[in-house]
Amino acid sequence: MGTKIAEVMTQRPRAVTAQMRVREAARLMDEEDVGSLPVVDETERLIGILTDRDVAVRVVGRGLDADRTLVGDVASTEVAVLTPDHDLDDALRLMAREQVRRVPIVVRDNQLVGIVAQADVAHAGKEKTTGEVVEAISRSPGGPRVAGSDGDATER
Repeated sequence: MGTKIAEVMTQRPRAVTAQMRVREAARLMDEEDVGSLPVVDETERLIGILTDRDVAVRVVGRGLDADRTLVGDVASTEVAVLTPDHDLDDALRLMAREQVRRVPIVVRDNQLVGIVAQADVAHAGKEKTTGEVVEAISRSPGGPRVAGSDGDATER
């Protein structure tokens, strides 16, 4: 592609701290219309990412109180990152391999400077290549599994 991530990333994305309550972070996601928020420490160094899936599975699914649960207790801490100097092709490959729709962009010592989303890449990318990557990101490992009346997932 040749396009650098710096050209399409969202600069200075909204971020949360590990000490923030999950309900407050979820409200921020709603206000910003985003599905994830980077988690940073006091020096704005990336330490994790809180996704809507983290909230659904690790808070709601476990019956935790979103008003008492801290972001740091449920956020994903293993985060794939890139730098502003990477090409969009690098972002596409990473998103497909990790099956993620958003990648934090960092500089020296993991300082958060931006975020690139699947939509950013799709807008700037070649239609065929982007379509293939979107398909790879969204591909499920198998057919549907429907929760049965006993609460266990059953194959259909």
